[in-house]
Amino acid sequence: MAQEETTVQPKDAETTAVQSPSASRYSKHIILTTYPGQSGIDPVPLEWGAPDAKSRGPVVVSRSGAFLKRRNAMGAHGGSYSIYNALAIAAGDLDPEFRPNFVNTEPTFDFPWQKSWADKTKIVSMDPYGHDVVKYFGDKISAGWDIRPTMAITRANMKLAEIAEAVRDGHLDVDGSIVVDSTGEVRVTKVAVEPVWYLPGVAERFGVDEPTLRRTLFEHTGGSYPELITRPDLKIFLPPIGGLTVYIFGPPERVADENVKLALRIHDECNGSDVFQSDICTCRPYLAFGIREAIREAQNGGSGVVIYFRKEGRALGEVTKYLVYNARKRGGDTADKYFTRTENIAGVRDMRFQALMPDILHWLGIKKIDRMLSMSNMKHDAIVESGIKIIERIPIPEDMIPDDSRVEIDAKINAGYFTTGKQYTMEELAQVRGRGWEKWEDITH
Repeated sequence: MAQEETTVQPKDAETTAVQSPSASRYSKHIILTTYPGQSGIDPVPLEWGAPDAKSRGPVVVSRSGAFLKRRNAMGAHGGSYSIYNALAIAAGDLDPEFRPNFVNTEPTFDFPWQKSWADKTKIVSMDPYGHDVVKYFGDKISAGWDIRPTMAITRANMKLAEIAEAVRDGHLDVDGSIVVDSTGEVRVTKVAVEPVWYLPGVAERFGVDEPTLRRTLFEHTGGSYPELITRPDLKIFLPPIGGLTVYIFGPPERVADENVKLALRIHDECNGSDVFQSDICTCRPYLAFGIREAIREAQNGGSGVVIYFRKEGRALGEVTKYLVYNARKRGGDTADKYFTRTENIAGVRDMRFQALMPDILHWLGIKKIDRMLSMSNMKHDAIVESGIKIIERIPIPEDMIPDDSRVEIDAKINAGYFTTGKQYTMEELAQVRGRGWEKWEDITH
């Protein structure tokens, strides 16, 4: 006989906590979840897609004190760093009632309002007003509301070995404004963005209904966010994932100017290559090429933008990526089996899902891209389908492709990546082989 399913509903959505000295800073009850219509529940009004910040309303996600019943969003500030924030509070290093002092934190460039900021079909994965909450909601912050930025805009100087080489070899000029000296030091405006999801819009981008999206997010984060299920009135979710950083070369005001050329590189994180220069993929070379061309376009009177997304290993993660590396090297690293190795371990080739990527372009006011420094059809199609024109696509130069990465790049070209060079048949791909491990360790298991 099948066992009958039983659902237990906690009274007032609360349960008694086991008290300990480290937990004494909290009340004796843990509130697991809340419900619409529950006593005292009164979310701060928030209308995604409203014409301005004031009529849109602030994103309020704090569970502290009175805010628990006034929140209009789920999740927590900081993306994946929200876990470290919790650890700091648990260890007693951070007061759970701490409020940031925002004096002198305002953006270094005041990005002008764009029509897309008020279009809930164009921006669904970031808060278009999250860069200057003090300007938009300073009165509420002064009154004690816990409203925090989800974006920050600053200036910096950066140095990259490949840019220094380009200056040394005469491929980039020292103009004193963008490239400031002969060592290749470059001035840049940076925009950091944490994810803020408008769930109806995210669901629409992925072609699913909102209840399915919410249920799936709840189940596959281990039930971490029960209000995804119990609070359908809350439409905003701050997920515990990495965000993105925009690097702007040249005057930021040029980015949205359709009268000048824009060179753009959309780059997804690859720690092994980007930082430690592993040669098994083309990530670091393409990133360096993108930065070089962005600088060159800015020096020519246009604008250059590089956007860096935290989506390690095609958003499969570094552990999965290394397992795939092992399977490739021990099983015969040939281009015809490149994607099969990933699918065997992860179940899919790629989980970056570029559907949300164009949001940052719309926030910046980009309406056309003159030189798209990418071979990815997923990125190209997502941008074009969002209403942004792409004039020219630029593949990575052949002389910048590391020998051991031919397996990756040739497999991607065969799978549909843009190229102006040779395309291989499956028979030819079987002859494209990566470096083996014969002199390193056992290669059979």
